[in-house]
Parts: sequence; C-alpha cells; structure tokens
Amino acid sequence: MSIVILIGCILFLVLLITSFKINPFIAFIVTSLLAGLLLGLPVMTITQTVQKGMGDMLGAVTLIIVLGACIGKLTSTSGAATVIANSIMKKTGKKYVRTGLMITGFIVGIPLFYSVGFVLLVPLIFSVAHQFKLPRVYIAIPMLASLSVAHGFLPPHPSPMALTKMLDADLGLVLIYGLIISIPTILIAGLFFSNFLKNIKSLPGESAFSFSETSVSADQQPSFIVSILSSLFPVFLLSATSIIPFIIKNQDVKVACEIIGDPVIAMLISLILCTYTLGLKLGKNMKSIMEDYGSAIKEIALILLIIGGAGSLKEVMMVSGVSQDIVDYFLQVNIHPYLLAWLITAIVRVSIGSATAAGLMTASVLLPLLGNHSVDPNLLVLSIGAGSLMCSHVNDPGFWMFKEYFNVSLKDTFKSWTLMESFVSILGIVFVFILNIFIH
Repeated sequence: MSIVILIGCILFLVLLITSFKINPFIAFIVTSLLAGLLLGLPVMTITQTVQKGMGDMLGAVTLIIVLGACIGKLTSTSGAATVIANSIMKKTGKKYVRTGLMITGFIVGIPLFYSVGFVLLVPLIFSVAHQFKLPRVYIAIPMLASLSVAHGFLPPHPSPMALTKMLDADLGLVLIYGLIISIPTILIAGLFFSNFLKNIKSLPGESAFSFSETSVSADQQPSFIVSILSSLFPVFLLSATSIIPFIIKNQDVKVACEIIGDPVIAMLISLILCTYTLGLKLGKNMKSIMEDYGSAIKEIALILLIIGGAGSLKEVMMVSGVSQDIVDYFLQVNIHPYLLAWLITAIVRVSIGSATAAGLMTASVLLPLLGNHSVDPNLLVLSIGAGSLMCSHVNDPGFWMFKEYFNVSLKDTFKSWTLMESFVSILGIVFVFILNIFIH
C-alpha cells in the first residue's frame, strides 16, 4: 500500500508542476507534507522531518553549487569563455567547424550553467554560420549536445552534484566516469546526428540576436591558457586527487588528496584562484568581483530551493519506511538498477520538463537500492543523469530557448532539438552499461 501512496504522491507532484504551474520547490514541499500524512507519520513530526530533509540536503551541496556558480559567472564576465570559444574556432577553420564548436561547448559547458552557456555561445554559432555560409542548426547541434551532456552528467552542475551526495557517490569518480561517457555520446548525438539536419531552416529574426557577447574588450581579456586553467581548475583538481592515490601508494599522499579533493575545499581553492586570475589580475576591483558573485548566487537560489525540496521528500520516505518497501519490491523485478533508474527518470522528465527535478525525484525513490552491492553509486548517478535529458519538449524551457533563438518551426524543433536530447539520453545509458563491463 505504501508504494501505491508513493506513486500517487509523485503523480500529484507532476500534476502540480505541469497542470497547475506550481513552482517546483513549493510543489516538493506540499507533496512531502501530503506524503508524510498518507504514510502515517505522526502529525506533530511531519514538519520537522521535512525541515531535516531540506537542511541535510542543502547543508551538503549548497557550498559546492554556490562556489561553482561564482566561478562560472566570473568565467563569463571576464571574457574567459569568449576567449576559449574564439581560440578553438581559429584552430579548426571551416572544415572542422562543427568539431570546434562541439569542443567549445563541452569546455565552456563544464563550469557554466546550461542557460548561461547557451546564451553566451549562441552568438558565436550565428557568427560562424554567417562567416562560412553554413546552416545554423547544422553547426549548432554539436555544441548544444555538449552543453546538455555537461549539464546532465558532470559536476559541478547542480543535478550531478546533488545526486552524488544523495547516493553517497565519489565526486571524483563521477566526474571521471562522466567524462568517459560524455565523449562518445557527444560525437554521436551531436557531431554525427547533425549531418541529417542540413536542410532545417533557421530564419533570421529579432529573437535570434536579442543577446550580445561579453562587453570586455580584447586587451582586457585573459589569455587562452589562463582562461582554460582557471575555468576548468575544479575539474583538474578533482580528477587529479582521485587518480593520484592509485598511482602513488603512500598514506600521506592519500590523506592530502582526500583533504584537497574534498569538493568544498577543491571548489574554494578554485574560486580563490579565479578571483585572482580572472578578476584582480585583469584590473577588476574586489567590489566588482563580489557583485558578480552576488549576481551568480541570486541566479541559482531557486535551483537550491528545489534541491532542498527534493531532500524533504527523500527524508519523508526514509522515515516512513516506504524506502524499504521499494527495495523489497524492486529486488523482485527482473530489471537492472541502472536501467530502472534511467527509465523512471526519463518518464518523470517527459512529464514535468525539469531535468534537475526529475533526477532528484528518482534518486529519492531509488536511494534504498544502494543496499544492493551490485549497484555502483557513481554509475547510478550517471544513469539518472542520462534519463533526466530524455525527450525535451514543450514543457522544457530549453526547448523554447532553442526554437525562439534559432527561429525554427515547431516541427523542426522536434526533429532537431528533441531528437538530439533523446539520443544523448539513450546513448548515455548505453555507455553506462559498457563502462560497467570494464570497471566491474
């Protein structure tokens, strides 16, 4: 009966978000309270349970996500993202222009939130399309596939970060595995798939040029090396501290890597570095830098609240005991946990549109499955991440961003954007299983 109640509550959550247009954070809280009542939690303790779940979740990920947002903001406002994009495009030329855009999208997409990366890089696509007389959608899909993969698979993006904490995964391994899976996924869903999109028309229009590149002049921008090292320093640091202990078998080295590789410490070190290299060194004063950081924090406030709301629902399920009922039920179902995670996330994603919310909802449901030792939490994070990108359509803001900015028809948006996102999702889970063969 408890599983039926849980399914009903999840459907109610989806209904609140999709039909009644309730803010996802409020929807999570309302659903958590309702679930607590229906699952028999004492009325006097339900609100405390909800508060504890939110506090535990936000306490774990807030610092990391906030620090990551600040790094991303400074990468944008300093002109570092533009430097990276322009430098790569100069190296590739017309023959490999799509490859250059794909690499640019992936590199810039790691430190930047999806919407920021989209708005920042789309003008580059228009510029390149005009310069080389190439169809916009044809050259855009590889870059946008890269941004999507980074958003769904790689820390420090909010969903992978929150999932890593919820499932008690190793952040460094999630990042390394995510990078391994990302490359073939982007090559197929982005570079190869775009070959079939040459005839999709993207008409010039006001919406396509309603945003502009960074206003930082060329002489005030950082160098390419500084831009790359600074914006991706968290990736380098987290990857290095995960790999070094396997190469150097020394207890002191292991302890040092554990300390430096702690996500909060790694992100804080990276932020301090970026504050100097992308801020003070370029002539920015501390007040201006702090204004950028303040703006970044405001932009992610709602994302943090949604993550906190997901933590509340998770806590209600844990305290009520429904989590164990889920384990007992799913262990009898003949379906692999990774495929199950992907399937549930994909269904929720199609229903509500939000990749982050879909991933967090699924993690809350499947958390107890980690008691099954055949499940690698790092691959489970990526399985959920892949499912969260499935079939972006009319209830996803990203769908409308693509349609309006590129000024394409609804039909062509489905043929290009929606199919690309679906291929990323399907290929993601396929490569999770392939990677599982090699590491287990």
